[in-house]
Amino acid sequence: MSLGHSIRHGAKWVFIGNTGSQVISFALGLILARLLVPAEFGMVATIQIFTSLAGFVAGGGMGQAIVRAKEASKRDYDLLFTLQFLIGLVIVSFFFVIAPWFGRWYANPMYADLLRVAALSFLVRPFFNVPSNMLHREMRFKAKTAVQLANLVVYNSIALSLAYLGHGPWSLILAGLFSSVAGALQFAWYARWRPGICFDFARAGELMRYGLLASTNNIACYVRSQLPTFILSRSMGPAGVGLYNKAESLAARPHGFITGSVYEVLFRALAKEQGNLDKSRYLFFRSLTLVAVYALPFYVGFLWLAKPLVVTLFGHRWADSATPLVILSFAAPMMMIENLSGAVLAARSWLGKELIAQLIVIAVATAAILVGLTYGMNGVAAGMVVARLYMSIHMFVLAKLSLKARWIDLATAFMPAALLNSILLGTLWLVDRFIPPSLQSVDALYVLLMATIGGLIYTLCFLYLPIPALVAETTRWKIKLKLAKATA
Repeated sequence: MSLGHSIRHGAKWVFIGNTGSQVISFALGLILARLLVPAEFGMVATIQIFTSLAGFVAGGGMGQAIVRAKEASKRDYDLLFTLQFLIGLVIVSFFFVIAPWFGRWYANPMYADLLRVAALSFLVRPFFNVPSNMLHREMRFKAKTAVQLANLVVYNSIALSLAYLGHGPWSLILAGLFSSVAGALQFAWYARWRPGICFDFARAGELMRYGLLASTNNIACYVRSQLPTFILSRSMGPAGVGLYNKAESLAARPHGFITGSVYEVLFRALAKEQGNLDKSRYLFFRSLTLVAVYALPFYVGFLWLAKPLVVTLFGHRWADSATPLVILSFAAPMMMIENLSGAVLAARSWLGKELIAQLIVIAVATAAILVGLTYGMNGVAAGMVVARLYMSIHMFVLAKLSLKARWIDLATAFMPAALLNSILLGTLWLVDRFIPPSLQSVDALYVLLMATIGGLIYTLCFLYLPIPALVAETTRWKIKLKLAKATA
């Protein structure tokens, strides 16, 4: 199987997994938004700031080091399991000790209990992470997708049942814990993996040298992403956190399931092609082109339909999430550039330079958010856009230097998406002029009509406009559509 085919095949399965995850999670979110109040979402989001941060420490970036390594033996995987399990024990102990202080800090003893139960997942993570890394290294993304989707069924079933029975934030915490156990069992079965113990400290040093940089970068990126939640949790309380978190999670979904799908496969492919700059440049800019074409129309939709969309999906009590959603949507191209530039730097061992960028942007984001806090959630969202703008420029400069690329290459990569989305924006404007006010006042009908017409025009332009950069992609879709029509 050629590298190009492997990338396309792997990306397809990662995309299916991410799309399925997003759809199922989104559907669950619609129901939970009516069973839980914003403050209960905010409590869980606050807990997850700290547990997710600890998750990067628990992984230590060593799984990423194994995926990138030229060779990986059973002994390496046993070592990875041993180190992650020992780190997990330390993290669980730490959270159990600080839990009472945590509850006092937020003036709610329930925070302490939630934190302790959530921390138990760190004893499960090594059983989950190691076989997952094995499948990633072997590019067995179909198996990873199967586990991902099955695990979502477990999580959603538990969360929805407990929320319906009135268990509030516990429904999300317990669902996360039990779904981790289910996922670990499934990954172990697909990878044919059994845990083993290894104390090869020389090899551990090799893994941790790369892993330390990888995990430090991940931690810095996570700290930056969670700054709004942390600051709002102290200034606006759990309700403000819940409202902002809803806008942020909705804005992240298209980027997550499209760009995130490409990142995993691109990283592995670039790691294989480290010595081939021409191939690496092609993979990077081609990925940017396709990600922008597939993801940007969602953000054009958010910009135009934010309030009726939020009200239709989540109800009127979430309406204040609409304006932050609009503001955060302007950062979509920046997220794509930053994310895929990160794949280049990780594959080419430029993580040290990325870490400097991450530390600078934390300072930029903190200053921007504190200035924006005067204007509430909207100001915080604007501060995050400023931080993303800086980070996307810094990350692309590093990727450009690593690949010996040019700024014109970046502009060229985005041209197809710019053309198609300009047409989409004009279509939405034109359709809106002809919709009677009586129909515009019905949020669900307005969203459905605009999304249907906009999606249809975008699809037709994508398939039939003569855009040279998309010829190969549109040809594949036309062949698929003909086959589907023939077999129907």
